[in-house]
Amino acid sequence: MDPLPHITHIAQQYFKDAKGSHDWDHTNRVLKLCVHIGSKEQADLEILRYAAILHDIGRKAQDQSNGKLCHAELSAQFARTILEKHLDPLKIQRIIHCIKSHRFRGHITPKSKEAQILFDADKLDSIGAVGISRAFLFAGEIGARLHNPQVDPDTTQSYTREDTAFREYQVKLRKVRDRILTREGKKLANARHRFMVEYFNRLNKEVEGEL
Repeated sequence: MDPLPHITHIAQQYFKDAKGSHDWDHTNRVLKLCVHIGSKEQADLEILRYAAILHDIGRKAQDQSNGKLCHAELSAQFARTILEKHLDPLKIQRIIHCIKSHRFRGHITPKSKEAQILFDADKLDSIGAVGISRAFLFAGEIGARLHNPQVDPDTTQSYTREDTAFREYQVKLRKVRDRILTREGKKLANARHRFMVEYFNRLNKEVEGEL
């Protein structure tokens, strides 16, 4: 019997009461991107599906700690426990590497093809139209301002009133395209990046009363 549906059901339980910016919808979008990119890149889709489904199950704990805990490490720990009864050790190790190395601000390099694809899929969901939407959603979740074009990312902190969507753009989102690893991922990132840059340029002008 294929354990994937059962593992999926278990993973969903970790997202009860999850904040919208990192909920089960995000996981589903990452899964779809993994399958799309993985098909183009001739990757192991079985490994990718498990990794995508489990990659953020530790996110709630990170949010509750205001960023002090690493959700990639937590997700990997939880995933190993879940998978031990269902998959062989080699597959589990490959999945765990994907999960541990998927974080943009992480310190583990994604070495396998599947790890690189999960990294790309997760990053692609942080840029473009959906990425902008998620950035504003997260800002609302933590009580940040709508916008502050004068914000200095180096003198402000995450999970504060100044942790706006534009700050996230400056700190992370505008850099994502250059971190993408796969050929198909780069193609998708280019279009999403262009849209995002145009959006924040227009937002800054509208806030100043232009246009």
